[in-house]
Amino acid sequence: MRSTPDLSTTRWRKSSYSNTNGGECVEIAEDLPGIIPVRDSKTPHGPILTFPTASWTTFITALKTAER
Repeated sequence: MRSTPDLSTTRWRKSSYSNTNGGECVEIAEDLPGIIPVRDSKTPHGPILTFPTASWTTFITALKTAER
């Protein structure tokens, strides 16, 4: 069984690609070993998705490759 990580003291950072008008704002936290929590900055107390670090890295690499 997986345990739910305590994210109450997590430091969040907004993606540099987020819309400056407050539209598509994604925040991530990188200070938890093994997982990357992701949330919508407009609803900081809303749902949080967590991804294994390796899966998140694969996802970001695919996005960067698609930009070229």
